[in-house]
Amino acid sequence: MTWLDGPIAVRVPATSANLGPGFDSLGLALGLHDTVQASVLPSGTQVHVTGVGADSADVGEQHLVIRAMRAGFEAIGAQPSGISIVCRNGVPQGYGLGSSAAAIVAGLMAARELAGLPGAAALSDDTLLRLGADLEGHPDNVAACLLGGLTIAWRAVTGVKAVRLTPLASLAPVICLPAEPLPTEAARQVLPSRVPHADAAANSARAALLIAALTGDPDLLLDATQDFVHQRYRAAAMPATADLVSRLRDAGIAAVVSGAGPAVLALTVRGREPGAEAVAQIAAGASPAWQVLSPTVDREGARVLPR
Repeated sequence: MTWLDGPIAVRVPATSANLGPGFDSLGLALGLHDTVQASVLPSGTQVHVTGVGADSADVGEQHLVIRAMRAGFEAIGAQPSGISIVCRNGVPQGYGLGSSAAAIVAGLMAARELAGLPGAAALSDDTLLRLGADLEGHPDNVAACLLGGLTIAWRAVTGVKAVRLTPLASLAPVICLPAEPLPTEAARQVLPSRVPHADAAANSARAALLIAALTGDPDLLLDATQDFVHQRYRAAAMPATADLVSRLRDAGIAAVVSGAGPAVLALTVRGREPGAEAVAQIAAGASPAWQVLSPTVDREGARVLPR
C-alpha cells in the first residue's frame, strides 16, 4: 500500500441531534468546527491537541480520531505503521454538540484521503456513514457532520442511510452552554425502555411537522419542536437545562435539548422576534453561568481542506 504524502487536513462541524422530537434520527450541522491534520509515520503514534479537549493528547491509539482512522484503514485492508494527528478543536465536548461524531468523521475522512487511490475507493460516503454510525452507536450526528445542513438518518435492512435537506436560509441557531458538561452515557441511562403509545404517536406527528418547519414554514417551529419521548425523562439529570428550555418556550422560542444535553438549542429566524438577543436575555435571567453562542448552519459538512 502506498500512502499519500502528508499532511492532509480535514474540517468537521459540530452537530445538534434530535432537534426535539427527531430522536436518534434528525441532525443539524452547526458552524463550530474541529480541524484535524494527519499524516503517516514510519512507526508510532503522535497526537497533538489544541483547544477543547487538549488533555486527551496522551491517550495515543485510544484517541477517538486515531480509532476512527484505524477503522477506516481496516475497511481498506491495510494499516500504516504509524500515524500523526494534530487536532485543533472548536467543538464543545460533553454538551450534546456532536464532538464524538466530529472526531469519528474526521478520522474516517483522514484515512480515506491518506489512502489515495485506489485504496480510498473502499471508503465511499455510504461506507463512512456506516462505519461512523457503528463507532458512534447511532447515526444522527454522524450523518449531519458528514453531509452538512439538515439530515434524516435511519437504519434500513441494507444498513445505515441518510438524506440531506436544505434548511431555511434564514434559520439562526442559538446555543446555550451551561458551566458543566454531562457525559452522553449518563443522559441515555435515564431513558425508559418503553414509552406510551400516545406519546409515540404525538412524537411522530411533531417530527414530521418539524421537517416542514425547518425547510419551509418557520411559523411552525414552536409546535414542531415539542418532544414527548426523551426530554422529560432527562430533566432530573439536567434541571438547569430543563428550566431554560421551559423559559424559552414560554417566551415563544423553539428551544430543545441539544442532543443528549446539557446544551440548549434555540431555533430562531433572522428578522423575526423573538430572536437571538431574546435568547441571551432569558438565559442570563436564568443563570449567569449560561454561555450563549450564535453559530451559523454549516451547509457544507465535513470536507478536506486544500493542501
